[in-house]
Amino acid sequence: MPVVNYAEQYSRALAQNFPYVLNFGKLFSTPNNSIYKVIDAKTIKIPTIATTGRTDGNRDEITGFSRNVDNDWEVKTLANHREWDTLLHPQDVNQTNMVLSIQNATKVFNETQKFPEMDAYCISKIHSEAVDADVADDTTALTVDNILSKFDEYMEAMDDARVPQTGRILYVTPAVKTLIKNAKDIVKTISVSGGATALNRNVSRIDEVEIISVPSDLMKTVYNFNKGWKVGETAKQINMLLIHPIAVFTPVSYSFASMETPSAHTKGKYLYYEESFEDVFILNQRKNAIKFNVEA
Repeated sequence: MPVVNYAEQYSRALAQNFPYVLNFGKLFSTPNNSIYKVIDAKTIKIPTIATTGRTDGNRDEITGFSRNVDNDWEVKTLANHREWDTLLHPQDVNQTNMVLSIQNATKVFNETQKFPEMDAYCISKIHSEAVDADVADDTTALTVDNILSKFDEYMEAMDDARVPQTGRILYVTPAVKTLIKNAKDIVKTISVSGGATALNRNVSRIDEVEIISVPSDLMKTVYNFNKGWKVGETAKQINMLLIHPIAVFTPVSYSFASMETPSAHTKGKYLYYEESFEDVFILNQRKNAIKFNVEA
């Protein structure tokens, strides 16, 4: 029987699970990831085209022709290079009754380290790129009295910028989710099930926009990624982000993942190692599809 390559299975499983295990999974599965490709291991060139508008027609003479279309390239470079490895002695696996196995170790690593780190990097990188693209933060303090009016303000700005209405997502902290549930002008439909023993007060959408609640420590402006992830000393709280996934590009490229069985090279231990090049970018031409509310 052929030896099962756990590293290959693991990589395939991750690719299938990313949209479902990350708080910002819908951004990691943006359609842009299938449109724009890495062309030389780390560089992405995104084409942009501009044209002039129409002019009045002339029925009496032929005027000169000129080129009224031009193109340019928006260049993005993957800079987030991450790796992780672990050794496991066979006796550690046996003496813990298989608890301390590679499968369990990588599962815990994903759930407690990698996925939260990817979420933290995603939100902070989108914020930093939005600031660089002159997308100003809204620092209005949110309350039950103004939360819906601020949401309407963001939606109106996106409507004016011709951002598609279908597909917009509102990411909020649990505290802001509570404000929305208790907003003074919200129209609530109370659903009682189980013979009046269960009261459902969940608010999952405003108008056509899906609401996704994200832990507040994964909604910060700055993080330290020296080892794992932790909130940066200068970080501010992001209260909510209204965004359309077409505004971002989130390439994740696994360049290597492998596991070695015990050998002389590994001094009799299992060795697991993985590395990846990944990054998060906003598309400058679609920056109007991003609206942040951040603490002052």
